[in-house]
Amino acid sequence: MVFSSWIFCFAFLPVSFLCYFFCRTVKTRNIILLIFSLIFYAWGEPLFVLILVLMSLFCWLFSRLIDTSHSGREKKLWLAAAVAVCLGSIGYFKYIGFAAESLNGLIGSDFFAIPSVKLPIGISFYTFQLLTYVIDVYRKDVPSQKSFWKVLLYASLFHQCIAGPIVRYGDVENELTERDIKLTDMSTGLTRFSAGLAKKAVLANGCGAVADTLLLTDAAIGNASLLAENIATIEGRSAVSLWVGMAFFMLQIYLDFSAYSDMAIGMGLMSGFHYKENFNYPYIAASVTDFWRRWHMSLSTFFRDYVYIPLGGNRKGTPRQILNLFVVWGLTGLWHGASWNFVLWGLYFFVLLVLEKFIFKKFLEKHKVIGRFYLLATVYFGWVFFKFTEFPILGSVLKGMFCLNSNPFSTYESTSFITGYIFFFIICCIACTPVVKFVKKLLLKASKTSLPANIIYRGIDIAAPVLLILLAAITLVGDSYNPFLYFQF
Repeated sequence: MVFSSWIFCFAFLPVSFLCYFFCRTVKTRNIILLIFSLIFYAWGEPLFVLILVLMSLFCWLFSRLIDTSHSGREKKLWLAAAVAVCLGSIGYFKYIGFAAESLNGLIGSDFFAIPSVKLPIGISFYTFQLLTYVIDVYRKDVPSQKSFWKVLLYASLFHQCIAGPIVRYGDVENELTERDIKLTDMSTGLTRFSAGLAKKAVLANGCGAVADTLLLTDAAIGNASLLAENIATIEGRSAVSLWVGMAFFMLQIYLDFSAYSDMAIGMGLMSGFHYKENFNYPYIAASVTDFWRRWHMSLSTFFRDYVYIPLGGNRKGTPRQILNLFVVWGLTGLWHGASWNFVLWGLYFFVLLVLEKFIFKKFLEKHKVIGRFYLLATVYFGWVFFKFTEFPILGSVLKGMFCLNSNPFSTYESTSFITGYIFFFIICCIACTPVVKFVKKLLLKASKTSLPANIIYRGIDIAAPVLLILLAAITLVGDSYNPFLYFQF
């Protein structure tokens, strides 16, 4: 079940909230929220909900053992057990096939059988959440939760279980036990959810459809039997089609993922939970370093706090710092998918970050405008590495962008098709910036001193959620194209 579906928006969500608000106490609301969260997760994968429950059970048990252990050695033992369970689970379900395939390629034979293992939705997200919980208990940053059901609720909250943000236990610890649902939070949450829904259904899906037309669908790229056909298709694309197609993909991946974070944060507010922001307009950054402070912030801070700093961070000299960055960005790439192109994507950013830190930092800080163009260009090519999981196709795309496939620069058909989406492209670009937020802020300021401005602001504030939900609903009617890029992670 995806957030941007009719069954979720007009059946699951209203019924779950109706039951939720009918309850009077936090305890009964937690029970309702847990039941609906497990139903939500089990909707598409009824068996894999057991993995979620068992991993939560193990992490709860290990956290309790850490809390009651009297020696540091015992605490480390139970922490190591928790890490082994979490990483072992994600390693098996997500990487066992990739490991076998890579080893076969290394030795040049099919010695290792490649298992067919289905990936549980959201395992990368809830695994990291449970890991942060156990590690924070070990560090004494948070107390051990005595109730297993609260740990399970924390891991399975349907708002963010399958697509983030990655929530730290300390951020919601108090709200699991005591929370008030304020009218202002309800209003803000509803607006945030409706904006995210429209962003996903109208803008992200639209960008995805254009990108698939100009490039290749993800289903086609992932089908090994279509490799030769896919290469031939890419080689026949004009350079303009490839450049514009990747530009639309660049917009899609931000609009798609940030929309899900918007909806998660909005639903959290409506339920009394306050999740931290996950995106802060990353495409307006002036450097790659700044970009990663704005993009998928819950993942970036996870790797900073639980990998980079424990490895020594920048405290053990420059060579060690570079090695630590290498490990972090190799793992960041691998987290996004069991394929070497994701590792390449992660290491691509590792190189850029090292160059910025030790060579370009002062220049980029001084020349912000150049830095923004540099950022857009580097991230643009990073998404090329990200999208194409097959290296032969990736190579064909990069060559085709510079007409090295003997392909034309442009064709009448591609130009005509692209021209029809110019205004849509501009709207999507604006949606990637804080322009709307800035206009709203100006209008709010004016509403405090001007009655007409106040009427306009209040009217927009009331009407916007309704109009956005209606627009999203109209877009989703009869539209079978409703992918979510981060489900594979």
